[in-house]
Parts: sequence; structure tokens; C-alpha cells
Amino acid sequence: MTNAAIAAIFEHIADLLEFRGENVFRVRAYRNAARTVGSMVESLTSIRADRPLTDLDGIGSDLAARIGELLDTGKLALLDELKASVPAVAFDLMRVPGLGPKKAKVLIEGLNLSSLDDLEQACRDGRVKGLKGFGAKTESAILENIGFAKSPDRDRLLWNDADAIIQELLGWMRACPAVRRIDGAGSWRRGRETVGDLDLLVESDAPTVVMDHLRAWKETTSVLLSGDTKTSIRGPQGVQIDLRVIDAESYGAALQYFTGSKEHNVKLRSRARDRGLSINEYGVHRIPSDDRGGGAADVRHAGIAGRSEADVYAAVGLPWIPPEIREGGAEILLAERNSLPHLVELGEIRGDLHMHTNATDGEDTLGEMVRAAIERGLAYIAVTDHSQRVTMAHGLDRKRLLAQWSEIDRLNDSLAAEGDPPIVVLKGIEVDMLEKGGLDLPDELLEKADWVVASLHYGQNQPRDRITARIIEAIENPNVSVIGHPTGRLINRRQAYEVDIEAVIEAAARSGTFLEINANPWRLDLDDHHAAAAKKAGVKLVISTDAHSTRGLDVMRCGILQARRAGLEAKDVANTQTLAQLKKLMKK
Repeated sequence: MTNAAIAAIFEHIADLLEFRGENVFRVRAYRNAARTVGSMVESLTSIRADRPLTDLDGIGSDLAARIGELLDTGKLALLDELKASVPAVAFDLMRVPGLGPKKAKVLIEGLNLSSLDDLEQACRDGRVKGLKGFGAKTESAILENIGFAKSPDRDRLLWNDADAIIQELLGWMRACPAVRRIDGAGSWRRGRETVGDLDLLVESDAPTVVMDHLRAWKETTSVLLSGDTKTSIRGPQGVQIDLRVIDAESYGAALQYFTGSKEHNVKLRSRARDRGLSINEYGVHRIPSDDRGGGAADVRHAGIAGRSEADVYAAVGLPWIPPEIREGGAEILLAERNSLPHLVELGEIRGDLHMHTNATDGEDTLGEMVRAAIERGLAYIAVTDHSQRVTMAHGLDRKRLLAQWSEIDRLNDSLAAEGDPPIVVLKGIEVDMLEKGGLDLPDELLEKADWVVASLHYGQNQPRDRITARIIEAIENPNVSVIGHPTGRLINRRQAYEVDIEAVIEAAARSGTFLEINANPWRLDLDDHHAAAAKKAGVKLVISTDAHSTRGLDVMRCGILQARRAGLEAKDVANTQTLAQLKKLMKK
């Protein structure tokens, strides 16, 4: 049972408890536990072996017992009990953005709904707006979002959750003596935001031993297919895992083929055919001269490449192409011209410029966040707690913000007391864009900050031109350093708000304001397409974690993957620079 799976179960329990009208503090405890567990890198299994689970923030004896039950049995009696008491349609309704447990309950009981189709028809009939707490605007919003809820993509795992499963499985499989080499492939290897099935390749000359070892994995819930060279199982969170055993001569070709994408492979095969070659999962083969009309190469002919991916690409006159950009775009043309970008790497990040402490809605203190940043080798960070408009996060007003900045000044003085400091802490704030325009803290206060993140948290259903105007106004404010999570989306949970992103990018290029790639696995905002467009326009990007705990700092790798998919190099990312260089890039 992975951390991600347990976090998902706790979030599900919180929804069920809220639907049933249970105590709000109990609901909050499960939501906080889900956030704590989901952001952890060390597995709960390892933690439990070393120390009590109650040592974790927000995990009391009751929650520790639930975690223990999941780790020991893979099941939770409480979850089964709650699911049995809540109608199945509630789970479908809660997938609609904006419909939480309470609203879903009102809809089900008030309209006798049994499916999303029933809800859609009720909206079209105008019956939803007649319910207490609903109106014409809410009814229209539900109708617009039902398609999003029905999308099959909603069943895909976040990359971060898929990675947790794959890492645990890789560790298990590497313990098998018959495994010489093992790699993940597919959309996980390409760093896609969400992942469907998981693909693993193993090099071995004892496939039966490998397959037996996979089936013996404690997270295997069922075996879907068991063959000589391929086995498919159902694993954590119901994900399908396909494992193939490949011989050494074909391993590189198979890794390239099963990594994909389909569009990339089609273009690569077309290029190969133009050169009288055929590429498939077995290798690169020369097509017999009498078969150039369209048939596939006979794999019985001796292959000319296949042991490594680099050999496969070299056979068609190309350098190795990083998996993150194998999407069937311009990557093959760039490779042909020897113009592939040197994609940004995690080790090139020098600072993290968006994070929260327990002064607002974070879990850890300023000192704890600073120590964690030092442990991760960062040279600078910006502490950017929420401003006063975000009341649900206990946002900072002028008095509390100035007090925090004074604390940061004292901390920096202390860090520099004996010479060069291990880290510099920037005095920051995540200021809110107001619905009527402007920011929720005055300019005369913001101009004293070292770093200002401007974000849009309220009024996300305003018209496109209004939202765009609010963001551009913030971009043009001389005190704003970066626009946080610019489209407001939450993957699988909430669609991006309506915004003219091209106009936003143009304004950022004109003013010198940075745009953020928010590394939170639920956000990854900007997405790869918008980040690539920003790079093309000359806008500098900032990759930040938006961490709300010390563990949250570790999601930087998710933001790096997003940047790599956008083709970004270190020079495109402002926080790969030294602090002195960053300050020269800033517009104030």
C-alpha cells in the first residue's frame, strides 16, 4: 500500500464523512492526513519500522491505527462501511468541479438522481436552479463542467502517484536475481501529467522466474494476463501494470518502442522507411529490396541496432532524443538539425520562490522550512505566505506581514553571522488579485518586498476578458515578480478558468514579469504547451513548489518534468540563476 494510495483513501473518507454530515473536525483530520501522507517521500512502511506513526504531524492514534490496517491488510473496514452508506452516484457527482459532498447530497436527495446523465438532464430542464442554495449561474456552471467529469482521463493517475507505485515496484523487482536490467516506459517515462497503465521492461534470460516474482508482489490484487514474455497485473489504486521480458539484443529497441509516444514512433518509422529500414520493438532491420513497397521487415534478418536506444536513433541518423519531448512535435526535426535543447535538470535549480509556513496555511515554521531548503542544497528561497484576502488560510495583513519580514531579517543576519550564509531568505508574499481589480495589499507595502507572487484565487468564474484583465493588471504592477499558477487549474479536479493566455504571455514579455510553473502535482500550471509558448515569447519561467510543508519541497522534480516537456533549458528558468543574476533579471 503506497503513500499515494493511502492519501487517496483518506481523501475519499473525508468526502464520505462530509457527505454524511459528520463532525467537521473529523473531516478536517482526514483531509490533513491525506495531505501529510501524500507529500511524503519516505514510505509509511519504512517509517513504521523505525518509529511510531504518531510522530508524524497530524497523525494521532486513531489515524495511525487506520494506516496500520491499510499497510497490513490493504483494506480498511471504515472505508467499506462508509461506502455502503453513501449512494454510488455521489462519487460521480463529486467529480464535477464545484460540487463537493454537501452540494452532491442536496442534488441527489432533491432531484432523485442516479447518474451524471440524470444531473445533466436536470440542468437542461432548469430543475437544479430551483433547489435551495443553487441558482441559474450554478446550474449553468454544472452543465459546463459535466463533460469534464465524464472524461475518461479523470481515471488516470497523477504522475507523482504513478511514480510512487513504479518506484516501489522497481525496488521489488530488482531484488529478483533473474532481473539484469529493468526500466519503466510509457507515459510515466515521458513525464506526462497523468498516467494510465504502467509499463515495465526487464532484461532477463529467465522470464518465468521474473513473472513469478511479479505475481508475488504484495500489491498484486489480480493477474490479468500471464504469458511467456508478458504478464499484466492489477496493482495499487486499480492500475494495470504490464511487464515484458526482453532479450539483450532488443532491449533498447523495446524501451524506445514502449516509451512512445505513438505519434513520435510513427514519425520515426517513416524516417526509417525512407532509409530502407524498419523499426519495431525487436530492433532496426534492413528492409529487403523486394519488400520496399510497404511490407514490414522480416525480423529473422540480422538486426543492425537494438541493444540501446542511442543505437536505434543513430541507425536513422539522429542523436538520442529525451523521452519528455517524444510527442510527435518538432523533436525529430530538431534532432536532425542537431538543435535539441539541453533540457533543464533538477540539479540546476538554485532557489525555490513560492512556499508557505504555519503563519498561514502551511504546516511547518519558518525555521523548519529554511532548514529543509538548506538540506536540499538550495541557495535561496522566498517565503510567500498568503495575503489578507485569503481568509480561509488566515492570510497576512500588513501588521503580521511586517512582523514576518522582521523575523526573516533577523534570520538572515543570524545565517550570515559567521561568513557566507548557507542560504538567503527573501521577504515575499503571495498577494491576491481582487475580483474588482487591483491587489489586496497596497503598493507602498509591496515595494518593500524582495519577491511578490500575484495569484488569482477568487472570482474564477468571471468572464474571460475580466479574468484576463485582472492578470494583466497584476503583470503590469511594478512590484509583482511572478504570476502564480496562471490558469488556476487542478488536474482531474478543476478546469482552468477562462483566460486569454496568449495575451497574458504577451504582457509578461512586455513587462518583464515572470510566469510560474507550479510544481504541485495537482497543478503543473503552466502546462507544457503554455510554458513552451512563454519561452518562445522570451518570457522567463520560474519553477516553484508552492510547498505547504518541508516535504512539499520535494515536488520540485514534478515541475522540472513539466519544464522538460516544454523544451525548457536552464537559461529559460529564472531560478536556475544565482541570486545576483536573478535580481538582474527582475524588473524592479
